[in-house]
Amino acid sequence: MAVAQAVQPSRLRAQLGRVLPVVVTALVILGAWQLAVIVFDVPSFILPTPTAILSAFAGQFGTIMSASRITVEAVLLGLLMGVVWGVVVALVLSRFPSMSGPVLTVAVIINCAPIVALAPIFNNWFGVTSLVSKAGVAAVMVFFPVLVNTTRGLLQVSPLHLELMQSLAAKPRHVALMLRLPNALPFLFNALKLGSTLAVIGVIVTEYFGGPSNALGVYIASQASLPRFDYAWAGILVASVLGLAMFGVVSLLERLLMPWHSSLHDENP
Repeated sequence: MAVAQAVQPSRLRAQLGRVLPVVVTALVILGAWQLAVIVFDVPSFILPTPTAILSAFAGQFGTIMSASRITVEAVLLGLLMGVVWGVVVALVLSRFPSMSGPVLTVAVIINCAPIVALAPIFNNWFGVTSLVSKAGVAAVMVFFPVLVNTTRGLLQVSPLHLELMQSLAAKPRHVALMLRLPNALPFLFNALKLGSTLAVIGVIVTEYFGGPSNALGVYIASQASLPRFDYAWAGILVASVLGLAMFGVVSLLERLLMPWHSSLHDENP
């Protein structure tokens, strides 16, 4: 009992030690931002103050939150499509390892292209106001990181474990389910952390090229063109928080689904 009571404060101090520097750094940056804009009399169309952005957010809270809901739907759909197709193709490549090298090379080359340039093309294919056109760009941006990372995780299994499964006459689907997939989970979650933020970027940028009138990207573009830059920055703030929230949800799922992984263990006893 005494040991357990001693461990709890230790963990609390460790968590506080991780969070406190982030909070302090954010407050310092915001304070310096506010002070610099006031002291140097920076015009609002160049950079509004954080207080002006927060005031604009409070004034347009309902509108921005409604726009965020439309954007979140496209982000989640795009993330789901990108992950499913990425994992499926990775499983096929793990079944035929000789194909993985050429396919991954092509995937890396394609991924170097500006994927967001697909936004006007997808809008033309599926319709400017269609949810699919926004989710499609996000899915393409998510697909390649998931494909590359998951394929690496599926193929980088211990030879000893693979020989053991073969000695037990395990079928390919059993090897994939019991050996390759658990080994690939850390790689997949690393890709998901990157892909979740890329999905938000992909949807927002696609909405710049046209979308539902109440979408977040459309809101930011319209406010900037009026010009009402404090309101545009309020939309950008919400988009940033959305990306951080997606990253946090993926990190939480990682802890829940693979608590056994060494990278998630606390360093403190």
